[in-house]
Amino acid sequence: MLVLVSGAGTNLQALLDASRDPEYGVEVVAVGADRDDIEGLARAERAGLPTFVHRVKDFASREAWDAELTASCAKHQPDLIVLAGFMKLTGQAFLGEFGGRTVNTHPALSPAFPGMDGPAAALAYGVKVTGATLFVVDAGVDSGPVVDQTAVRVEEGDDVESLHERIKVAERAMLVRCVGRMAREGFSITDRKVRFGQ
Repeated sequence: MLVLVSGAGTNLQALLDASRDPEYGVEVVAVGADRDDIEGLARAERAGLPTFVHRVKDFASREAWDAELTASCAKHQPDLIVLAGFMKLTGQAFLGEFGGRTVNTHPALSPAFPGMDGPAAALAYGVKVTGATLFVVDAGVDSGPVVDQTAVRVEEGDDVESLHERIKVAERAMLVRCVGRMAREGFSITDRKVRFGQ
């Protein structure tokens, strides 16, 4: 498994911690990022993992960035790629190489509240339950086939930060559980339905 990060790397750390158990069945082979000097890269380096960074602004076009990101990921021959707080949309080259085996999380119950502001949108709408979604990445925004979802109640007095923190805790547990199953059991996608097992 290869992990792409953009920030603190708390989801990456949860995956690294889980992968220390041989029964988990997942090995992190490398970590990539779209930003320098982030804690996610530091976590990878402390774990002795190879890392790479491709900043969009260093490339002539988004397509050139996507092609280089794809090439760097391919060097490590990952069976699965996890976008763990990776805040960039991948493009056609990446999806051509890794489509169907790249997963991402979203801090809402898809298809509700796609995009960057899921917890804020849930609060503004007044829902009583929100949560997190793990999905297989496609060309849309938070629109791929759903692997799993976890519910989080909206509490009286929640603000965006308190709600988002509870969502992150639930999201991490779901991510670790599902990535382990995907690696150990395999998975298939038929008519947008993701099923564990070959």
